[in-house]
Amino acid sequence: MAKKLKDILSTLDVQKCIGNDEVQVTGVQTDSRKVESGNLFVATVGTKVDGHDFIPSVIEKGAAVIVCEKLPDTLSNNVVYVKVADSNEALGRLASAWYDYPSSSLNLVGVTGTNGKTTIASLLYQIFTRFGCRCGLLSTVCNYVVDKAIPSTHTTPDPLSLNKLLAEMVSDGCQYAFMEVSSHSIDQRRIAGLDFVGGIFTNITRDHLDYHKTFANYLAVKKRFFDDLPENAFAITNLDDKNGMVMLQNTKASKHTYSTRSMADFKGKVLEDNFDGMLMEMNGYEIVVPFIGRFNASNLLAVFGAAVLLGKSEEDVLVQLSALHAVSGRFEVVKSNAGYCAIVDYAHTPDALNNVINTINEIRCGAGRLITVVGCGGDRDKGKRPMMAKEAVCGSEQVIITSDNPRSEDPQAIIDDMLAGLDVTEKRKVLVVADRYQAVKTACALAQPDDVILVAGKGHENYQEVNGVKHHFDDKEVLHEVMDN
Repeated sequence: MAKKLKDILSTLDVQKCIGNDEVQVTGVQTDSRKVESGNLFVATVGTKVDGHDFIPSVIEKGAAVIVCEKLPDTLSNNVVYVKVADSNEALGRLASAWYDYPSSSLNLVGVTGTNGKTTIASLLYQIFTRFGCRCGLLSTVCNYVVDKAIPSTHTTPDPLSLNKLLAEMVSDGCQYAFMEVSSHSIDQRRIAGLDFVGGIFTNITRDHLDYHKTFANYLAVKKRFFDDLPENAFAITNLDDKNGMVMLQNTKASKHTYSTRSMADFKGKVLEDNFDGMLMEMNGYEIVVPFIGRFNASNLLAVFGAAVLLGKSEEDVLVQLSALHAVSGRFEVVKSNAGYCAIVDYAHTPDALNNVINTINEIRCGAGRLITVVGCGGDRDKGKRPMMAKEAVCGSEQVIITSDNPRSEDPQAIIDDMLAGLDVTEKRKVLVVADRYQAVKTACALAQPDDVILVAGKGHENYQEVNGVKHHFDDKEVLHEVMDN
């Protein structure tokens, strides 16, 4: 495949073009190692690496076009140079153009927020598939083109991978695509050039401050997604989050709300709740759903609202909602023959952990104990570590602090950071078992009939990353193994 340079530059704000824009481009690359003859190389500025440093090497490999923010001091006669203000923005738009603007052929809905993105995107994919539509999904757990699973490496892929997946969806006849939109992808402009028909805001609490530095920055990045939505799109926000309406302040999209506590376009409440599911009321209708917890009630309202805004009737959506199944690693219940149960959940922020613990405590109504197994990831926001330990101790009778994905950090140092958030009395509730397998095994050994074990932090993940190496590890597998022995 080859395209004329001028054809894929049409949506870019080009400051200067030096050379012939009629040149044929054979591919778009941002990884200097993958550049081949005739390729266009985009010199992006990353958090650790500056692509401008690799311009000489990609020219040696035969790159025909360089898109950059800073022109090199010495220009090659055989290369076309395109200067732009933001090469990350340019990459998103070039990727979209290279794959023939696939998002414009789809009803693409983005879901952003701290918690709930995976559940909402996955359930919308399930619902519209059940409606008989061909759909795509881009999520933390897995990507899907109709029913073909494609492993996921990031919440939101890089622009080239993202647009390639969207193009596959178009070629496979997809009408809808639902995607998680991470704060990193908004800030790094991975979604530049995409045409969204709708955006959903879930909530915002402390997360990723290792990257964004301040909560205000994090909030502003999330808001930018809604600021960029077009007039013909819809924006639906969670009124129960104090920053929910902030997201809609400057959007050109039509504005809609959902809530479990206030008057809203899509209003719901939990009537009954147990470990098998909930009886809910939504916009005056009663519905039984196989989901647990008030945070999931909020997620289901977002799904309900988005599906209606995409043109489905309320009654038809509610019928499909009642037939859905839980998303992997999101409040998944594993029952033992010994009379206790375990819950596996991806909760890896203080707010998410608080929501899951509160839900468990509301359902168990004081019967049995809650034993929480929790850790924190390495090379990430250190400030939330003591907060995670505090949330676990405040809501549980017993806490086992363990490893999550230590990555390049010493697991014991991460655990020490968590313990620093507890006073002497709180530490009496805590056991430290650094090995995650042994921690889960210990929780099961301690559990009595009617107890509940919460294994938090990894959810759907089937690996543990230690010193840069991913080892197979699945909380659900470990629970089944220990419970069955």
